[in-house]
Amino acid sequence: MYKDTADYIQSRIAAAGLALPQAAVVLGSGLGALADHIENPLAIPYADIPNFKHSTAVGHKGNLITGTLGGRPVLAMQGRFHYYEGYTMQEVTLPVRVFARMGIKTLLVSNAAGAVNPDYRVGDLMVITDHISFMPNPLIGPNRDDFGPRFPDMTDVYSPRLRRLADEAAEGLGLALRHGVYVAGTGPAYETPAEYRMYRTIGGDACGMSTVPEVIVARHAGMEVFGMSVITNQSADLGNGTVNDGDDVVRAADAAARQMTGLFSTLIARM
Repeated sequence: MYKDTADYIQSRIAAAGLALPQAAVVLGSGLGALADHIENPLAIPYADIPNFKHSTAVGHKGNLITGTLGGRPVLAMQGRFHYYEGYTMQEVTLPVRVFARMGIKTLLVSNAAGAVNPDYRVGDLMVITDHISFMPNPLIGPNRDDFGPRFPDMTDVYSPRLRRLADEAAEGLGLALRHGVYVAGTGPAYETPAEYRMYRTIGGDACGMSTVPEVIVARHAGMEVFGMSVITNQSADLGNGTVNDGDDVVRAADAAARQMTGLFSTLIARM
């Protein structure tokens, strides 16, 4: 299955006369605008790709874009698949295993996230340093030895090297970055005030409903991972009258997308 999908994507890239991608980027809610900055783009709708699912979440366009970003050939997902959409963890993470089959060694993931840390504000960019997961592990079941070991190490899930390069890139661009822990839940309901307080107590800085499954599968396959959250809403337990709304999240992500695009482009150029 993974090979068939990888072969199809590679055949489309070859037919367009484009170079095979060196890195893959997964774009979260409202962040698909980064793909608009890819040069010489080839857009492949998910509906055309064997075994790919449809992205039904708000702000997810459902295209695979290949071309050049930061002077390097890349592959970008305009929208991901979520567990809350009713897909299995194998379906959610299928694109990452396909990328691994294509020989891609680096995965950059992004998401729209809610601030758990009271110092965070809407529009902040947070480099993910680690995660805490309340989602089913995508590696449950028979191990795919052709991808990786039964018990993959998760000590440095988010590459220290890429985080350092991101900090250097941000300094050159005049961007201030947060660094924090991402907490993943299944959704699709937003967190209760008590859940926000729990996430803060256990060490979380931001929370969302994605990313971790893809990251686990990427690390299982030996890929180097960089993760970034765009803070699009604030914790509902801080007495600030916050009511979470999906459309507001997409609007906030769209407003921050230009800064993230510059950072990702510079980071990819330095990899």
